[in-house]
Amino acid sequence: MQQLNVNLTIPIPADSVLISKVELKELKRQELAGVYWNMKDLESRVGRKQEWIKENILYPSRFRKILDSDNGGFVFYPRSKGQTWSFQATKMSEFLEENFSLIFKGGS
Repeated sequence: MQQLNVNLTIPIPADSVLISKVELKELKRQELAGVYWNMKDLESRVGRKQEWIKENILYPSRFRKILDSDNGGFVFYPRSKGQTWSFQATKMSEFLEENFSLIFKGGS
């Protein structure tokens, strides 16, 4: 790898800090630790309505076998009227990141 050494001072505003990408990723992960999303939270994160989310993420069998808490996953699928969806935020966030291309291949 080539390297260029330059003596340069870059001011950092007093209300800012400089951290590594690893530290930033860990802080974001900790922000979601112990947090459970409901369907409205997931809609906000994905930017799509629940009908689209159900059709393209929650109900396709290739994802449901991973997601469903009955299979050891991190999504509670309501079993009866009145029950609500529940998503383990850290793991759902990771799933969405890791499966972006597969999710959006399935729908528009």
